[in-house]
Amino acid sequence: MHHFFAYLSRMRFIDRWALMRNSEKENIQEHSHQVAVLAHALAVIRNEYFGGHTDPGQVAAVALYHDAPEIITGDLPTPIKYYNPAICDAYRQVEQVAVEKLLGMLPEKLRPTYEQLLSPTDPEVEQLVKAADKLSAWIKCIEELKAGNMEFRSAAKETEKALDSYQLPEVAFFKEQFMESFRLTLDEME
Repeated sequence: MHHFFAYLSRMRFIDRWALMRNSEKENIQEHSHQVAVLAHALAVIRNEYFGGHTDPGQVAAVALYHDAPEIITGDLPTPIKYYNPAICDAYRQVEQVAVEKLLGMLPEKLRPTYEQLLSPTDPEVEQLVKAADKLSAWIKCIEELKAGNMEFRSAAKETEKALDSYQLPEVAFFKEQFMESFRLTLDEME
């Protein structure tokens, strides 16, 4: 019996933003779906507007699994995870152990495929997933601010600053073409 997919289904029980008061909770399953949608979009934008040759499907698949180790580790809040290099390095090691545990829950023949999703080696794919992850965090901050939750004011500024530091043209394009909509109500989008 293999437990991999049963473990993945538990992503919905791992909440994000544990140090923040949230007006709307977000779990890593919801977050991973949004990151996959955003990463796919960034790959398509890169290909269509900036001469890229990235496989949007591969980028989306990696994004779906990018937080899977947190089923085992939990979601360590960003201020703690990046507090100092020693904590960051230790957490990377813990995440690798979690990846290996998850891979061990699969039949041997399936492991290489899922290893590429849990530990991608293509730097372009990793770059787009990381950008989409940060973009998702910024969207969460904007949605919380829109709901009147000032707890996310500083996080919104810092997250946008980090996102801009990537200096990716597809991210700039997405911000220019799509981000303002996240600040609108449904009626305002019509």
